Order: sequence, then C-alpha cells, then structure tokens
Amino acid sequence: MMTSNPILLIGGSGIVGRWTAHFLRKAHPEVPLLIGGRDLAKAKKAAAEISQAEGVKIDLTAEDLGLGDRPVSAVALFFTDERAAGLRFAQSRGVPYLTISPGLHEIAPELAAYIHRPDAAPIVLGTEWLVGATTIPTLEFVKAFSRVHAITLSALLDEEDAGGPAADADLERQMKTMPLSLTRREGAYVWRSGDEGKTTFRAVDGTEMDAFALAPNDVISLATVTGSPNVQFNLAIGVTSTRRRGEPMSTEIIIELEGEDHAGQALRTRHAVVHPEGQMPLTGFGVSMVLERLIGLDGKSATPAGLYFPYQLLDAKAYLTRFKQIGGTLLDLEVM
Repeated sequence: MMTSNPILLIGGSGIVGRWTAHFLRKAHPEVPLLIGGRDLAKAKKAAAEISQAEGVKIDLTAEDLGLGDRPVSAVALFFTDERAAGLRFAQSRGVPYLTISPGLHEIAPELAAYIHRPDAAPIVLGTEWLVGATTIPTLEFVKAFSRVHAITLSALLDEEDAGGPAADADLERQMKTMPLSLTRREGAYVWRSGDEGKTTFRAVDGTEMDAFALAPNDVISLATVTGSPNVQFNLAIGVTSTRRRGEPMSTEIIIELEGEDHAGQALRTRHAVVHPEGQMPLTGFGVSMVLERLIGLDGKSATPAGLYFPYQLLDAKAYLTRFKQIGGTLLDLEVM
C-alpha cells in the first residue's frame, strides 16, 4: 500500500521518535512524515535530519492540534498526553492511533474513547516493554510448552542508557503514581508493593541484580494469551552484561518460563533478548513496525478499527527477522 498522507509523530523530535522516523525512512523512503512537537524549532531540526519530513508545531489544547484540515494517515504519540488530545484527533479523522506512555493504571481515557466510538479508528495500547521486544519473543518461546505455569520477565536497563526528558518523565511518573505493581499469582491478579515488590534476578552474565516490580501491559497480555497463572515483571537499573566485560552498554530482557512440554514433562527454559544500543532503538523499531501494519505499508490491508496490543498486530517472523537485522540477539540461557 502507498500512502500520500503523512504519518504524524507527536513528540517525534525525541529519542524514540527519531529512531521511529529512522526505521520508517529506511524501510519506506517514500512515506512522508510530520515531526510534531510543542517546540517548533526542535521539530524542524529533527525533520531536517531525514528526507520527506516536515516539522510542525502541535497545540494539544486545539481540537485540530493546530494542523487545521491537514490530512494524516496515522498518529503516534511518544509522551503522556493528559488531555487525550492526540487520541480525539485520530478518532475525528478516522486514522490509527498508537500511544506508548500510559501505564496500566492510566489507560482509562483510551478505553473510554474506544468504548464510545469503537468503529472510529484502530487504537493501540503500546506500553509493552520496548513495544514488542518482550511479548513477541516470549510468545515464540512458549510454543515449546503445552501448558505454562509461570512467566517471569526481568528487564535490565543500563544506567548509561539515556532515555531523553520525556521518557525519563514517564518512568518517574509511573514509579510515583504506581507504587503498586500488577502481578498474576496462582491465577489471581494481585498488587505488589513495598518489600514485596523488591526482588533480584540474574543478568545474562550471571550477575545478580537488585530489581523492583513494574507492571507494563506485558503482564496482562501474556497472562491472558498464554493462560499462565503466574506472571510478573521486574526491572533493574545498573550495569548491563556487555558493559561489565568492557563493551558499550546494551539492554537486556530475561525471559524465564516454567510449565510442561508437549509430552507432559516438566520444562523450564531461560532466554534473553539483547540489543547492543540500548532501549531506544528497540522501542522506535517496534513503533515503526506497528505503524507499518496499521496503515498497510507491509503490503497487507490496513488494520480495521479496534483496540489492540502491539503483539496482536505484528507478524512474529517478520519482527524477529528485522530485529536480528538491526543488531538484536536472542539467547538461550542456562536455567538457574
């Protein structure tokens, strides 16, 4: 499919936005982009870095976002929009909308907007950890199981892995407003807090890391799709395995699975998702692939109106192939 209308990246001058634009431009040189921001000079500077892009000023207090009747083909939002202005704009235009910032406790505006206008546009709740980099590999690894009893996801961010002002503000906000972290335990959804939310896990190189509970959308999505009665997500911020051995920092996701294989025998596996440039490229990569799927840039029909998680839209084979092409690695680790 070809689109003559530009994709609007609100907050596109930030780190994840620029990575998203980079991957879109590399895969689709002809697709126009609008780099939207509250700071016009910054948006124009980011747009000047790539072809077929224009910087525009975004006004979240205006129904048209300050764009008038200018058409767009999709909207991606890279920071928290307390007004839900970007979502209302997308629904009014009937174009796909993707957000990657709201935590589980913050998705009520998106849910209400969808419930009231379910046929208006596809809406993607994109706050999975690194937008597909956790869920898609996990769903591939669980194919070795007939039943999954426990999924433990552990993310390690390097302390040198700068997230940019918007990303840092989102993480800080979620840590303040979400002192409780949703976890599935013995089939029931419970909230971990205080000392119960503190834990440890072993990084790729075996180093034990202090971690704390977090609740991205991966917890509820993987619990639902796999039926696993135990699902938890933990985050550590420190030194990644690559930097400990004298290489540049990376980002790591440890995936631990317990259950039964297809012969009914007990099975435990441990895997890792690693990218040598940290969290931002993987996030931008996931956003770009979701946008491609939403408007049909992958050669398939555009996504119909609905409410989606990213993993529901992305083809696992295509995602993992391109993940490896951009330097990502999947590792099978020793069970510990």
